[in-house]
Amino acid sequence: MDRRIDSPAMPRPGLLIALAAVCFAGPTMFDVARISWSTEQGAHGPIVLLTGIWLLVRELRASRPRMRRGNGLLTFALLVPCLIVYTLARISGIIEIEGFTMYAGLIIAAYGIWGGAVLRAVWFPLVYMLFVFPPPDTLFAMMTQPLKIFISQTAVSLLHTLGYPIAGSGVMIQIGQYQMLVAAACAGLNSLLSLTALGMFYSYIRHSSNFPYMLALICFILPIAVVANLVRVLLLLLITYHFGEAAGQGFFHELAGLSMFASALIAIFFIDWLGTPLRHRLAAKGRAK
Repeated sequence: MDRRIDSPAMPRPGLLIALAAVCFAGPTMFDVARISWSTEQGAHGPIVLLTGIWLLVRELRASRPRMRRGNGLLTFALLVPCLIVYTLARISGIIEIEGFTMYAGLIIAAYGIWGGAVLRAVWFPLVYMLFVFPPPDTLFAMMTQPLKIFISQTAVSLLHTLGYPIAGSGVMIQIGQYQMLVAAACAGLNSLLSLTALGMFYSYIRHSSNFPYMLALICFILPIAVVANLVRVLLLLLITYHFGEAAGQGFFHELAGLSMFASALIAIFFIDWLGTPLRHRLAAKGRAK
């Protein structure tokens, strides 16, 4: 049975808990920052970490009355195998497994200290901060390969309809005398995680009190990202065809990526604005219940 947390004997328990968490997570987070955050795929990590900590502290303050100690036996039973896997991953240098098991260990410890009711109350910050850690390369490749093929084939079909000398096979595209491989970076799929994380953060901050609408808005993030990345590939193909391979791989390559990322964020804001009537309807229905 959960027990309510009485006034602890030691001073500033929150500070001590935070210090223990930093000592445990510090070495892993240093490696995550060194290996992942310097890449396009993980560049959003610092932003997610800072905003996630802010969200977590805010929600924990609101959930203070719900704090009960979790089941000690369950905490121990979950924490021991988690720490074993974490130690093995740390020794072998598998940063993806190390990061996620370290994070799981922190969540299990938080359950033991604050209880399940608090974890349910802070579910979004806990899910959101998963984006801090790099996904396994094989999993990311498996998820993005169908999107790369779809974007490549759609771009070839559109430009062929417009009369351009273009053909493609899988993710390889031939336009005029130039050949282009649609890699994850060229398709903008490395920014997919960043866009998803920032879109979820915006949706939660704006509409956490209206869960059905927040969920509906989050569902639009992936289609918006795919369309934005398709436009990016089209722009790069046209730039390469008209101005040469050097132009397509130089400044305009980076400019197209930044422009499409900004456009995708603006599209999320625009969809949110269009959904105002639906938001009001769902809010009224919730109040009626």
